[in-house]
Formats: sequence, C-alpha cells, structure tokens
Amino acid sequence: MDCVGCGSSAVNERREVTARGYRRYRCRDCGRQFNERSGGVLNRACLPSDIIAFVVFCRLRYRLTLRDLSEIMALRGIEISHETVRDWEVKLLPIMGNALRKRRHGTRRAAGVSWYVDETYLKVRGRWCYLYRAIDRDGNLIDAMLSEHRDMQAAKAFFRSARATMGIRPDRVTTDGHGSYPRAIRIVLGKTVQHRTSVYLNNRLEQDHRGIKGRIRCMRGFKSHEAADRFCREHGELRNLLRPRRRHNQIVPASLRRSRFAKATSIALNIMQNA
Repeated sequence: MDCVGCGSSAVNERREVTARGYRRYRCRDCGRQFNERSGGVLNRACLPSDIIAFVVFCRLRYRLTLRDLSEIMALRGIEISHETVRDWEVKLLPIMGNALRKRRHGTRRAAGVSWYVDETYLKVRGRWCYLYRAIDRDGNLIDAMLSEHRDMQAAKAFFRSARATMGIRPDRVTTDGHGSYPRAIRIVLGKTVQHRTSVYLNNRLEQDHRGIKGRIRCMRGFKSHEAADRFCREHGELRNLLRPRRRHNQIVPASLRRSRFAKATSIALNIMQNA
C-alpha cells in the first residue's frame, strides 16, 4: 500500500504487527510509520474492523435498536455504548452506500426500461417528511431521497438523483396523480419519456414501501433530517443488494437464497471493513 502521509509507493513492511493484528509499514521517503488501517475512517476505533462492520450490518439489516446492539455485544464480552454504534453508523453507511450505487451505475440498460415512482411518509423531529422512492419493473431499487416538502423542486431533485445514480433514462415512468410529476419528468428526463398515471400499476411500489416502514417501526424516530436521509437511503441500498429475486415474483429455491445472501453479505462487509 502507498504511504498515507506523502502518497509514496516506496514502502517497506515491518515484521511486527499492531496489537489488533494489523500489518505495519514504514515509508522510505518521509519516514512515517503506519498500519493497514491508517488513513481510514476506522483508524482510531478500539475494535477490529470486522466486528465494527458486523455491528453496522446488523443495525441496517435487522429490526434492532442501538441499545439492542449494545446489549448483544455485551453478551459476547464486548462493552460498547449505543452512541458508539451511532458513530460507526455515521462513518460507514455513506461509504457502503456510495460503493453499492457505483455497482448499480449503468446496469439494466435493456429496451423498455420502466420506473415506478412514489413517496411515503415518515416523521423527523415530530414533523412528517416525504421519502421519494423508485423501483424498476423487476423490483430493483432505482433511488431514494428524503424531502421535507412534496413539491416541484423535490420531484426534480429526485429525478436528477435517480438519473445520476443509474446513468440511464427510462422509457416510461409510472407515478400517482400528484401534479408536480409531469413537468418534473419533462424537464429532467426529457419529453420523450412516457408518463403513466395509475394507482394500480404502482401497487408493486406501494408494497415495497413495507421494507423501510417495517425497519423504522421499532425505532424511536429520527432527530435530524440528515440522519433520516442517510439511514433510509443506505437501508434501501443494502436491502436491494440482499434481494434473492432477479425478476418480479420469481420463485427462488432455499439453497439459492442462502448462497445469494452469503455472497451479498460478504460484499457489504468487505466494503465496510476496508473503509
């Protein structure tokens, strides 16, 4: 690895390792000593990276509160506070989410691309906010964005974010009857994109909202808009990565579900461990 101080590649690996078992290095140009976790977001953490990544994964995937995770780790002989878990979440979730979005960029470019767009509600500091979400015809995530308002500016911001995330423009967009969508689609996605308004066609997205709704139901709410947007967006990325189905209503055998889950979990954990 390169030096975290000067960026030089003239680095020698030392024989001894750190107390946590990480390899140590020394730069021949600037003389700085560092280890393989130096320069990362977990550099000053008191626990190994694999344990921290596992805790953050459980925080996002399962219906556990911060205090639940603190108690579970105490059963394993590791004492951490719920605020420590929150700090790890703030550091690792954006890194994992950005990496997963890059994996999805430019995918599903087949002809006849359809997006299904809708918004759901959640409370932030006692006020209702709007979580814009979009999926394709197979149920794969397109993008998610939390907004304090449900208006033209929010709709245009969401479509810009979705287009940048996927790197493509859809052929059709299905929404509800809100008046801000037609103009936002024409301005951001173009006049050639077909806009359909149908409650029944959007039922698949209405059912897909249950994922984030069920996850935040056990929590005590969000205290800031930034925390709510981060959690909801990265939860969608991880949930999409762990989906066993490749097509809508596809029947997946149990053995294939387990193998896909293990493969996707290792991808998410490796991203966070190497952060």
